[in-house]
Amino acid sequence: MFLTKQFNKSATLLTTTAAAMILSTNALALSVEEGGAIVKPFYDFLSNPTDTRQADKARQSFHSDWQSFYDNSGSKNLDQTIETLSGIGQLIPDLNWEIKDIKIAGDTVIVRGEATGTPAGDFFGVAHSGNSFKIMSIDMHTVEDGKVKTSYHIEDWATAMRQLSQAK
Repeated sequence: MFLTKQFNKSATLLTTTAAAMILSTNALALSVEEGGAIVKPFYDFLSNPTDTRQADKARQSFHSDWQSFYDNSGSKNLDQTIETLSGIGQLIPDLNWEIKDIKIAGDTVIVRGEATGTPAGDFFGVAHSGNSFKIMSIDMHTVEDGKVKTSYHIEDWATAMRQLSQAK
């Protein structure tokens, strides 16, 4: 009888602790609106990558040690990313990056985006044709203290190259 009472007390304590942990984790999860507001300045910059004001606004939404992972082994810091995107903006002056959908997984904002544009010159080895592209992107932004700490992203550049090389 004594062991049964002790077991019931321990089980109740364990259940209460587990429930508190689950509730506190859910309380820390971002809403879609909060996540969208945090990452929106980055997508505004992606659509205006030569605009230094947009770059400054985007900078404010990232931690100073933010890293952008473009594959499983390489990353760029914020300054390198802004420089790269500025170059892309010069090549694709009408670049537009639209947020199509946002999902939240704990502290991660997952964005399905759509990029469109018409390169003003050769692009990824594809001769300039005047064609435009429309591709999907998937980005995972980890948020810490209200700012983006890391971003993992993939863009469907193979489709862009195919679209750009098609005969008109």
